[in-house]
Amino acid sequence: MATPLIPLLNDVLAGHRLTPEEGEILMKATGRDVFRITAAADEMREKKVGDIVTYVRNQNLHVTNICKNLCGFCGFGKKATDPGAYCLDRDTIQAGVRLAQKRNVTEICFLSGVNPAFDLDSYIGLITAVHEIAPEIHVHAFSPDEVAHAAKRSKLTTAEVLAALRDAGLGSLQGTAAEILIEPVRKVICPRKVSGAEWVRIIREAHNMGILTSATIMYGSYESARDQVDHMTIVRKIQDETRGFTEFIPMSYIHANTPLFTEGIARAGATGREDILMIAVSRLFLDNFDNVQVSWGKLGLKMTQLALMCGGNDLAGTMFTDEVSVDAGAGDASYLAPAVMERMTADLGRTLRQRTTLYELV
Repeated sequence: MATPLIPLLNDVLAGHRLTPEEGEILMKATGRDVFRITAAADEMREKKVGDIVTYVRNQNLHVTNICKNLCGFCGFGKKATDPGAYCLDRDTIQAGVRLAQKRNVTEICFLSGVNPAFDLDSYIGLITAVHEIAPEIHVHAFSPDEVAHAAKRSKLTTAEVLAALRDAGLGSLQGTAAEILIEPVRKVICPRKVSGAEWVRIIREAHNMGILTSATIMYGSYESARDQVDHMTIVRKIQDETRGFTEFIPMSYIHANTPLFTEGIARAGATGREDILMIAVSRLFLDNFDNVQVSWGKLGLKMTQLALMCGGNDLAGTMFTDEVSVDAGAGDASYLAPAVMERMTADLGRTLRQRTTLYELV
């Protein structure tokens, strides 16, 4: 390794901000250097947030799998005319909300395709469908791509759409549709989505309007280690300016049933080394983030527990269902009981605590 690793990690723990070049070196580490990096990330996690591992009691609602994008990394989206295409009606959505209430859920997360027929009224209707039944439940929903689509369909600006969603009761915006915010990669993996620059613009717009968002990365498909770090550099710069991100969510590409993989364009997802380095390097690189989330539905439970030793501090949510990951080929992405989370965290000597969407402890 050209850069002496241990002095670099010591510098980071002492307050040095990693450069993109240094981040790329860490992302490419092999052998025992991987464990040196994860140990430093775990120390950084302890300094930042202590030994508490958090989770939110949430439920995903998949309203529709009809999608204008049909991204190559996705096995979920369909055309409206495809077998198995669906779009739930209001009664079915509200039945899901009633079920969420019985489960003592504090957050409903809409995960859906970007239905070409939807406009702003459609998205407002989803929020009101929840709050008519459960006004106390936080609605965490919609990506910048959906905001841009609603604006185009309703002939409004994205700022007008965001204001209308906020006024209708949107609790926070999803930082999804980011994938990799590097344009040559986007042109291969998600050419129909908003550009990286447009994603950034809409996220900044939301933050400046007081709407908090998550930040995500989908890694392990077509991008390079430097693309991953450049993506994090963009996210870090936004957080410097707005402080509007609640957490960083690395999402490992689930490859099995996706066109990118079956057509030979993408590799077979990230390796275990890459998974733990993504958690660790994001913890070290994103010095202005408190929370690094571990996506258990994509990593599996044993790798998830290891990721909590590599800089992760949040177990996402109970979910109850994640059809997007399951359809892409993830075997275990439907529900994680808090009792199982408790077993995982206690085994590490850590404390499990329930949180709200915005990271207030319950």
